[in-house]
Amino acid sequence: MRSYKKNDFRKSPFSSRGRFRSNNFKRGARIDISKFINTNCVPQKTEQYISEHRFSDFNISQGIKNNIAKKGYAIPTPIQDKAIPHLLKGLDLVGIANTGTGKTGAFLIPLINKIILSQGKENALIIAPTRELAIQIDQELKEFSRTLNIFSVCCVGGASIGKQIQGLRRPHNFVIGTPGRIKDLVQRKLIILPRFGSLVLDEADRMLDMGFINDIRFIASFLPKTRQALLFSATMSNEIESAVREFTKNPIRVSVKTSAAAEGIHQDIVRVQRGASKIEVLHDLLIKPGFSKVLVFGRTKMGVERLSRDLAKRGFKTDSIHGNKNQSKRQRALQSFKIGGTQVLIATDVAARGLDINGVSHVINYDLPATYDDYIHRIGRTGRAGKEGCALTFVES
Repeated sequence: MRSYKKNDFRKSPFSSRGRFRSNNFKRGARIDISKFINTNCVPQKTEQYISEHRFSDFNISQGIKNNIAKKGYAIPTPIQDKAIPHLLKGLDLVGIANTGTGKTGAFLIPLINKIILSQGKENALIIAPTRELAIQIDQELKEFSRTLNIFSVCCVGGASIGKQIQGLRRPHNFVIGTPGRIKDLVQRKLIILPRFGSLVLDEADRMLDMGFINDIRFIASFLPKTRQALLFSATMSNEIESAVREFTKNPIRVSVKTSAAAEGIHQDIVRVQRGASKIEVLHDLLIKPGFSKVLVFGRTKMGVERLSRDLAKRGFKTDSIHGNKNQSKRQRALQSFKIGGTQVLIATDVAARGLDINGVSHVINYDLPATYDDYIHRIGRTGRAGKEGCALTFVES
């Protein structure tokens, strides 16, 4: 064990079922393990971004400005500074930005203002790849729109569809959800898409990886031809370019993408001899000082659940999130981890993107990620907000 310290979419990019195919996305493909090592993680000096605006400069409702101030924000992040002026003009936009850069606020603030100007007649549809990200967007929407009579319905799988149907039958301005559940509700004629003049595809690269392209096409086919479309992604591949052409019209392009991996994350490998017990190695790590809030990634839902149970038997405060857990259990597990009630959260890649969890001391890749992009998103859960973090990857040798 190494020492460590703290072109058309109907053609080649997709199969007939819409499942993403790419030479860069091969399950089980070998990744050069040297990419998992970066022990010289002293943040490099970069030129500080100077914002052109303050939130008070934007031509938005005073009520929105008041809510932004209550959140403690005065100066926009780079993606917000560059995107909001264009979105307030009603233009389509493609935003390329790392996770944790404030892109949710970049699209929510102008869309809330658009709905206020329409006197509630406008509706906006926001599609995200995972339940957790959709719920997080909905929570942030409620903070930005407090007291403004803006209403939303969060439509995700694994949660009570009855409550979502009740919400859709009441007046609402935003629908935020995952592709499968939104498609289901559209087919039931409970979401009337011709009323929606704005579409947001958040974490678009992840949605393509997860095979949601046909669901998104189905949903988009019911939207008005004249609409404002926003697409946000952490990467700009050929497949994302195809999505841009299919779902947006003459979009403004905004990129604030920085280095692939967050600076300040100590990255190293943990060599596990072939045939040795991985859980024993993990146990020995988790009892070391400093492993206070640890996110462990596994490959399969069954494997994640089994590992969580085995660690609990060893006395660790642990929980798990994966696709076989209903949404209420997943949210309870996340909340306990956020507030420190759980030391170790075991997860599949549903937790690799979009989730903003403060103070994660370590990310451990118990099972290798499928791609290097997946690795980058996994380790991005630590070392956030300028703090140092540590990412360890188990490698059999």
